[in-house]
Amino acid sequence: MKKDYWILFLFIIAKFALQYSLISPEYELHRDEYLHLDQANHLAWGYLSVPPVNSWLAWVIKMLGNSIFWVKFFPALFGALTIALTWKIVEELNGSLFAKVLASLGLLFSVLLRVNMLFQPTSLEILLWLSLYYSLIKYFNSQQVRWIYIGAVIFGIGILNKYNIAFSLLGLIPALLLTEQRKIFMQSHVYWAALLVLIIIFPNLLWQYQNHFPVIHHMKELSEKQLVHVDRMDFMKSQILFFIGVVFVILAGWGALLLYKPFEKFRFFFWSYIITITLFLFFKAKDYYAIGLYPVYIAFGSVFLGHIFEKGWKRFLKPVSILIPVLLFLPLYNVAFPNKSPEYIESHQDEYKKFGLLRWEDGKDHPLPQDFADMQGWKELAQKVDKEYSRLSKSGNTMVLCDNYGQTGAINYYSKAGVVAMSFHADYINWIDLSKKYKNIIRVKDAPEAGKELKESGSFFEVANLYDSITNPYARERGTAIFSLQGAKIDVNKRIQDEIDETKNEWK
Repeated sequence: MKKDYWILFLFIIAKFALQYSLISPEYELHRDEYLHLDQANHLAWGYLSVPPVNSWLAWVIKMLGNSIFWVKFFPALFGALTIALTWKIVEELNGSLFAKVLASLGLLFSVLLRVNMLFQPTSLEILLWLSLYYSLIKYFNSQQVRWIYIGAVIFGIGILNKYNIAFSLLGLIPALLLTEQRKIFMQSHVYWAALLVLIIIFPNLLWQYQNHFPVIHHMKELSEKQLVHVDRMDFMKSQILFFIGVVFVILAGWGALLLYKPFEKFRFFFWSYIITITLFLFFKAKDYYAIGLYPVYIAFGSVFLGHIFEKGWKRFLKPVSILIPVLLFLPLYNVAFPNKSPEYIESHQDEYKKFGLLRWEDGKDHPLPQDFADMQGWKELAQKVDKEYSRLSKSGNTMVLCDNYGQTGAINYYSKAGVVAMSFHADYINWIDLSKKYKNIIRVKDAPEAGKELKESGSFFEVANLYDSITNPYARERGTAIFSLQGAKIDVNKRIQDEIDETKNEWK
């Protein structure tokens, strides 16, 4: 093993140690994590919200016991591999040990710590973006066509992980055409590689076709309910904050791609960034969609600065450069992670407001950052549902019907009473089990709609009452109501099936 790799090994150890220490015990899993974990129980080639790769990882976690340790392990692993691959890119670009350390510090003390906290497709997506860029660097350095095929496999897996990686290609193709590297399109292997991508993603395309392309419905819903609140200036502000400690390195990387002779053949990476970020701005994408762009530019910038700082008085800039990522990260450490109690955050609002962390997707400020509020109240909900489910089940089959995927997935994850909650929301609409004849329903209702439930559904049951609600003051689900509906006077199964059919017909 090269001596340098022992330093890389220390970075990887530090990465895992930080990831497991960033979440205070007051916080539970995030609402998105519950859905992704539940996909392990419904393996398929596609889902309404995401492609299938994350469900395969969820299945592995399930086989390992479904513990919090393993839920957090895989995103931390992908973050560590992102650091390791950036190290390899610096090595490929003939960077010094200083360049490797600077790039690694820039990634270690960055937004990746927050991204790698959660079991979502984003952590693997960032690694796959970087892997695709690495395959292109290797190809243009070696002219070995195997790297074209490796890139194709990476891109195919990336599509099966998260469709967002398509933006990397939408940026790369015109960028290559703008530079002398356009000659790559004269390679027949490029088109065979494109066919390989189609073969890899074909099962998901077939699933989309068989299910009337639900991704279109999902994107429309996302655009209407979330992206409409995206502010382009906030988007650009976030790009600076993501890797605040190495902004100067990223800028150096862009400059080097334009002016530094050894990087001339990689100039297309500069134009790729411009095109990709313009597309994100045009479509009003969420700010974190662009995170996968930056590690490669941190690598280029680190190599360039390593060469610049090699001689004369500039050598003294090396330790300064190393310290900057650490020093600039420290203020963010105190606000960007759920390592402070909700009570502390509520009493120090100004510290969070200045970074825009209290603004939610609805465009308003709240007591906790949205991601933190999405990690509160779930155990309380599951415990209360369990208690009422145990009582109602004595009088007949009981369905737990929720309003959203967070409620449904959390109940299924934490339940001790064997509850399998269901919902019309997200992927759960395809997983509703009507093999039993249901007599009772525990209805979990979003707070804004809770007041209508007894009026709308109460007359269909012999006994209907508000059983309980989520009382955690910091939970995004605060006020979510739990209704107990016992002794159905109607055919519950038929009513549910009609609702499923109506919802799916709207998608068509």
